[in-house]
Amino acid sequence: MEEFFAKEDQVIVIVLIGVLLLLLMGAALLLFFFFSRKKIVAKELEKKTLQINHQKEIIQSIIVTQEEERKRIAQDLHDDISSKLNVINLNANLLKDGELSPEEYLFVNEGILDVTDKTLESARKIAHNLLPPILAQFGLKDAIEELADSFNNSRKINIDYKILYPKKHLSPQNELHLFRITQELINNSVRHGKARNCTIKINYNSNKLYFDYADDGIGFNSENIENKKGLGIKNIESRVSLLNGQFQLKSKQNEGFKILITI
Repeated sequence: MEEFFAKEDQVIVIVLIGVLLLLLMGAALLLFFFFSRKKIVAKELEKKTLQINHQKEIIQSIIVTQEEERKRIAQDLHDDISSKLNVINLNANLLKDGELSPEEYLFVNEGILDVTDKTLESARKIAHNLLPPILAQFGLKDAIEELADSFNNSRKINIDYKILYPKKHLSPQNELHLFRITQELINNSVRHGKARNCTIKINYNSNKLYFDYADDGIGFNSENIENKKGLGIKNIESRVSLLNGQFQLKSKQNEGFKILITI
């Protein structure tokens, strides 16, 4: 009988040990899942934080770009339009006084007409920079071709272009964004890159729009983060973001500049 109870006690001990081991294993699994989940959540939070910071940088870039554009327009209005209107005002007051000889009257009148024509031309240029009429009337393809031809005619840079763009594929607002990107890239090539030649290619394939731009300028080290923080690059990045697109940028010192935008 004693031997029977001894065996029974052993079974109970074994069962208790087994239950205890199962409890320990369960606790270990719970701790493992807890800390694993904690790491996953931490990584997700880090990722979201990076995305939020990136969005903040883009928004800040858009704000800075808008302010720069406002300053430029204000400067154009002040330097170009206001000065010409002042000349018109002075000449109009001379006519108002009525103390001019017939010859002087004709001279002043011709001066007013001449400055008025120049003022209208300046106003047209400012309006063209704000929204090119050809973009609104004929679309992105014609607008980029006209832009490239104007640079070719100025001989500041030689632009070779091939644009296969389905008309009205993008909304008018998004066409304006891509047009502004093109302007920014060409201006950067001329002013900063000292490029002599550049190419613009636009293709459409598998419901994706590819914008390929390259120049033969002095380039820069694209691996350096600081080089990507310039206003021009941030402006391009912000507009690509507004287009829900992605871009790949490549540049090396004295080896030109390349960018591929996919929308």
